[in-house]
Amino acid sequence: MRVQSLTLAAASAALLAPTLSPAVDLTAARMGPAAQSEGDVQAADLLAGVRDCTPVSRGRYRSDEDKPATIPVCGTPDAVFWKADMDIDCDGRPGLLCNRRTDPLFSDATAFQQSDGRYPSAERLPYIVVPAPSGIWDYRDHGVRGGAVAAVVHEDRVQYAVVGDVGPQNIIGEASYATAKALGIRADPRGGGTDSDVTYIVFKDTKVTPIEDHEAAVTLGEQLAREFVQGE
Repeated sequence: MRVQSLTLAAASAALLAPTLSPAVDLTAARMGPAAQSEGDVQAADLLAGVRDCTPVSRGRYRSDEDKPATIPVCGTPDAVFWKADMDIDCDGRPGLLCNRRTDPLFSDATAFQQSDGRYPSAERLPYIVVPAPSGIWDYRDHGVRGGAVAAVVHEDRVQYAVVGDVGPQNIIGEASYATAKALGIRADPRGGGTDSDVTYIVFKDTKVTPIEDHEAAVTLGEQLAREFVQGE
């Protein structure tokens, strides 16, 4: 949970290279290569499908503690969505880039677990964070649960993810390190993320099993996104 990829081979190389500063290596990893959309559903088509908001939340959320509550959760027959910022969630199984040294707010647990009982790695698994149930909105009442499939849109990029963690009751707009990196957003728990222009679309009554199977999330997410933009 946050209020705010380097491949394994590249990570190992960074650790073994004595001539490079670790800070430089981690910065390069956080920025990552040029991101690309997953699948063939266009960002513009998904955004067209969420142009109008029918609120399903009773109130509105803040993007951060010091920001006004202006963000509603909106709904369609097949999905819920919100338009917000992106803070970086680095919680879950610790690794090279997400741990107590790199993230002062690090937690080694998330709200949902993998099939092997371990917590997912924010470095590896694209996931998003939903607000804890409250009088504002309860995600469980709208067909959303751990492992639900989401399409996350930023600029012209689409990234499929799962619901992998639960955050504060009054804040919305957060996703894992891996999600941010895939979208070309600076993936740094100490001040990365982006202040706006992120749309989170969560498809109702869906679940990827096991939650850590990202390929299954992409396959199902692309199918649902295509049906969503076609109005099926």
